[in-house]
Amino acid sequence: MSDPAGKRYTLFTGQWADLTLEEVATHAAGWGYDGLEIAVSGEHLDAWRVDEPGYVEERLALLERHGLKVWAISNHLTGQAVCDDPIDGRHRALLRERVWGDGDPEGVRQRAAEEMKLTARLAQKLGVDVVIGFTGSSIWPYVTMFPPVPTEQMDAGYTDFADRWHPILDVFAECGVRFAHEVHPSEIAYDYWTTQRALEAIDHRPEFGLNWDPSHMMWQGLDPVAFITDFADRIYHVDCKDVRVRSRDGRNGILSSHLPWGDPRRSWDFVSTGRGDVPWEDCFRALATIGYDGPISVEWEDAGMDRLHGAPEALQFLRRFDFPPPTASFDAAFSSD
Repeated sequence: MSDPAGKRYTLFTGQWADLTLEEVATHAAGWGYDGLEIAVSGEHLDAWRVDEPGYVEERLALLERHGLKVWAISNHLTGQAVCDDPIDGRHRALLRERVWGDGDPEGVRQRAAEEMKLTARLAQKLGVDVVIGFTGSSIWPYVTMFPPVPTEQMDAGYTDFADRWHPILDVFAECGVRFAHEVHPSEIAYDYWTTQRALEAIDHRPEFGLNWDPSHMMWQGLDPVAFITDFADRIYHVDCKDVRVRSRDGRNGILSSHLPWGDPRRSWDFVSTGRGDVPWEDCFRALATIGYDGPISVEWEDAGMDRLHGAPEALQFLRRFDFPPPTASFDAAFSSD
């Protein structure tokens, strides 16, 4: 097991795409972050430029100027379009024009898959071995299971996922890069059992693992600690995002009634890390137990707090768990000999 002291803390740039990477790096370095989990989004990273002379070197030089490192990159938005059905205007708002093209759904899926392959190659050139992201899902629209959904239709959804992601993962394997799927509503794996089934569908191939983010687990009633220990060999990355679950008073259901972020009628909302219900210390002890030694990434997504306040506050909170392991065994400490 690796020493849990000296953890590497990064800031996920996905919610900062309105700023340049230079601006985000300036903030993160000033707050004391060790690096960035850079999103393939906005100006931060463009996978289609992977073979452009000098592009990767310029991005790395930018980080070096600020004393920052990169250990993982993310491409959630494009990954979402690989399996989704329907593909519609929601996706156009997320995707580069090069991926959206003429908007033909299957064409969008194919171009999204190509960008995910390029993302693996970009990670390799950056010296990064993990890409975090979404997969999309053709069967998420049937999550309520009414009208009744035939078993064959659900099976076909997992087959579609495997058929579309195996070729992408082949490129990840060639590049020596792993994909860390974020377990999340609207994905092929969104809770405990769907995670098990997704791993089975992809033949448990080592290129496909998990990004542990407890926020969506909490409001679904899942145990984020048990998730770490049960999927110990698949925890490839850690994102820290907190959530506050409001009282189930007979009005607030877990699906939040299509209400916008921050609306007090919602049954849950994201909050700055340390201000919600995630049992962070128990989670970090579990991560130490399984030997996780990757970066700890802060994902800011609090509708009620300015990010310039929340991002440094979250970092200071998480540093509380950067405690060293015991220097003596429990039994030895209590021995009378």
